[in-house]
Amino acid sequence: MKHILNELIDHRSLTKETARQVLVELALGKYNPSQTSAFMTVYMMRSITVDELQGFRDAMLELCVPARFDQPVMDVCGTGGDGKNTFNMSTLSSFVVAAAGQPVAKHGNYGVSSACGSSNLLEYFGYKFTNDIDELKRSLDRANICFMHAPLFHPAMKNVAPIRKELGVKTFFNMLGPMVNPSFPKRQLVGVFSLELARQYGYLYQNTDKDFVILHSLDGYDEISLTGAFKFFYNGGEKIADPRDLGLPQLKYEDIKGGDTVEESASVFMSVLQGKGTPAQNAAIIANAGMSLFAGHQDQGITKAMERAKEALVSGKAFEAFKKLINA
Repeated sequence: MKHILNELIDHRSLTKETARQVLVELALGKYNPSQTSAFMTVYMMRSITVDELQGFRDAMLELCVPARFDQPVMDVCGTGGDGKNTFNMSTLSSFVVAAAGQPVAKHGNYGVSSACGSSNLLEYFGYKFTNDIDELKRSLDRANICFMHAPLFHPAMKNVAPIRKELGVKTFFNMLGPMVNPSFPKRQLVGVFSLELARQYGYLYQNTDKDFVILHSLDGYDEISLTGAFKFFYNGGEKIADPRDLGLPQLKYEDIKGGDTVEESASVFMSVLQGKGTPAQNAAIIANAGMSLFAGHQDQGITKAMERAKEALVSGKAFEAFKKLINA
């Protein structure tokens, strides 16, 4: 690791294979906490390269507990790390997408740089995490959605988790999260915290067989905030759009602010699912769920996808999907 750190400190980047090997060794506990922390810190100070991102991704997928499903599952996920503290849009959107007929294999974790990640939220509601594939398949059959708590599928990362928690800021593991879903989904919506990372994701995903949308709001959100224009990369290329293009209103930050505690976040989450959300909150969820549905059926267009998302939310079907998952 000393050699690797010196290379990085001298502003040299890692090859894809070296990045893969370093992360495998890091996961296996070959480096002490100080070395691990220093390694993660480098990528807070400078941009990650496409080769490094790909190498880290390959290592994580190599070491994961795989979960293969018969359905064409989708993940709806953000990197986090945008510092905006919005309510849990990707988690809420996942239930809307499932209710609209698209099977969802949601990959999530506890919040690191925010108060409440998807795992915090579902745990609060009494959901029991599992990596039992048969149980996850039953969830998909019952609710059209299953949830995969990342630590159960990436056990090799147990050496890293305490350091990430102590640091309390985004690291390159935030960048990796959406890429290392152990179900290897064929469809994916990913929100990322920077335009540079969106381009890198777009490049990597174009070299896969996935149906995808990678998006970034130009004012800094790792989701469609509806507070301004956003850019998205998809199988057909890249575009800039704004709320009007989705048939939705422009919002202010205050409209989509999340809670400061898990309890507050859970309250907002439940209000939206139960049809008691504000028009602004509903619009934000329809935007993100709609773009997710577009990712899986790009031939049908964005307008149709937004209509499907709206119907799944306002009809109460998304709340029914949530209850079927939680009350198993």
